[in-house]
Amino acid sequence: MQKEERKYLRLLAEKYPTRQSVCREIINRNAILNLPKGTEHFMSDLHGEYEAFYHILNNCSGVIKEKVDLLFGDIMSPAERQEICTLIYYPREKLRMLRKERELTPDWYRMLLNDLVEVAKLLSSKYTRSKVRKAMPEDFSYIIDELLHVQKDEDDNQVVYHKKIIDTILSIENADEFIVALAGLIKRLAVDHLHIVGDMFDRGASADKILDLLMSHHSLDIEWGNHDILWMGAAAGSKACIANVIRNNLRYQNTEILENGYGISLRHLTLFAIRHYTGENPIQKAWKAISVMMFKLEGNIIREHPEYEMESRLLLEKVDRERRVLVLDGREYAMKDAEFPTVDPEDPYRLTEEEWEIMKELKTDFLNSIRLQRHVRFLYEKGSMYRIYNENLLYHGCVPMDEEGNFQGVTMDGVTYQGKAYLDFADRVARRAFSGKKTAWDLDFMWYLWCGRLSPLCGRLLKTFERTYLLDEETWEEPKNPYYKFYEQERTCNMILREFGLYSGLSHIVNGHTPVLTGEGELPIRAGGKLLVIDGGFCSDYHKKTGIAGYTLIYNSHGLRIMAHQPFETIQKAMKDNLDIESESQLIETEKARVMVKDTDIGREICEHISDLERLLRGYRSGEIKERRIR
Repeated sequence: MQKEERKYLRLLAEKYPTRQSVCREIINRNAILNLPKGTEHFMSDLHGEYEAFYHILNNCSGVIKEKVDLLFGDIMSPAERQEICTLIYYPREKLRMLRKERELTPDWYRMLLNDLVEVAKLLSSKYTRSKVRKAMPEDFSYIIDELLHVQKDEDDNQVVYHKKIIDTILSIENADEFIVALAGLIKRLAVDHLHIVGDMFDRGASADKILDLLMSHHSLDIEWGNHDILWMGAAAGSKACIANVIRNNLRYQNTEILENGYGISLRHLTLFAIRHYTGENPIQKAWKAISVMMFKLEGNIIREHPEYEMESRLLLEKVDRERRVLVLDGREYAMKDAEFPTVDPEDPYRLTEEEWEIMKELKTDFLNSIRLQRHVRFLYEKGSMYRIYNENLLYHGCVPMDEEGNFQGVTMDGVTYQGKAYLDFADRVARRAFSGKKTAWDLDFMWYLWCGRLSPLCGRLLKTFERTYLLDEETWEEPKNPYYKFYEQERTCNMILREFGLYSGLSHIVNGHTPVLTGEGELPIRAGGKLLVIDGGFCSDYHKKTGIAGYTLIYNSHGLRIMAHQPFETIQKAMKDNLDIESESQLIETEKARVMVKDTDIGREICEHISDLERLLRGYRSGEIKERRIR
């Protein structure tokens, strides 16, 4: 035995001090390897749509309804089954509503509790008893554990025991709390791990509520989207990112998240806008004012960084205000608005003294918002530019490519990156930008990740200026990176997977960012099933465009299924009428053999640990490692 190996095994022996403790752990871990893998739930592009997100999180994209139908399809009506589902999704609220409508008798409670126990039993069957126990609410863990493991015996002692537990819960009027506990356990067991493939912010009004909810989730990861990185850059102190955040939320009239959610005051900006810009609506005036400040700040960054190759976006200097036209490449484009009261034609990207003061105040608010800083810190803790999980590659935007379908080389800070190396570089800079070691270069790059020409999160050339000011809608078209042409090909997707070290024929790319135009015949499954695009348009503004209200993905031990969801009305209506989101399941891939824990990332870690334990056991048996007596 080598010196380093002996040193490591002695450390391991601190946790497993005897041969028997090692044997017990090897047996336990081998047993875990042969359980079915847990269910993974993938969601993307939530865009502040809290109620739809909360409902799909509660119903686990239809997983719970499927289990209820499986158990009770032959003995309950559809209405009865749906009421059970609603009680699982929203137990406190639904119970309160039912009590106002009718008397909830002991028999009703008894039946409901028994039904919920059966659902929990079914969902717990693919986990170890230890893992299920850890998932239980602490106050009820012993009782739930007993109810889940009742076994029928010849004298029905266990059945009587089960009945007495339920009777006692009812007699002490603790049924409501127990129902809440069981519902929480069912939802936790239905999905083992959650993936959020980017873009929680903007458009919808309640990204802060979504993040509060995610922070309490038992197991998840996040792949940053361009809207997330924008808020992260703003929270790090980038003035250009701050201006974009303010502008986006004024555009979608989401000032509540700024002022009430994060304590960011728009008062100085609004008063400044009222003095300098025309119009009746103060919000519209503030939007005009922050737009001009944003284009100035962006212009300064573009001029500071020629490596960004974004000189084509320097458009303020090309405005002829008197004639209300933009002069671009020898052509003149009529402008719907040419109100630039603070722009100096001699130095169009210079902010006025008051504009600098406004941006300085806003930066202070973003840096000092305790709740925003907590949310962004969570995004850094759980998030990354991409993730490899159980042989699948997850990212929000793209891996930039050139017109030939090769990875595009991007030169940043004097070094050229492409493919995986570029995304790794972007991840490092994004983390540095939120640290005490951040530089002005890092903060500028956060803005580039939001909208840069070759940003892996944006994937297109934004035409914000044209969309804001020009009448000709042909100028609004935003050219996409060639990635979005080549990713339809299986060959390209295999090339990307290999770039990230994935050579298994079972690997897939899970991509968000670009809404799937289902109404126009687009499909979320592309490149022969190698690429899955799950942005179906959670945001209500997209519903007419996409034809649906979002895609989600389920990966369980039997295979992959993509779920297409119809629009969701409100949580209140869902509870009142026992409405669920109508979802259509499409099978992507069925595994020939059921996927077990041993086939997953966690399984590989367990196998490595078993190998170490076997080495320790050999050390004990050979006498090279001494057992320690436990007193």
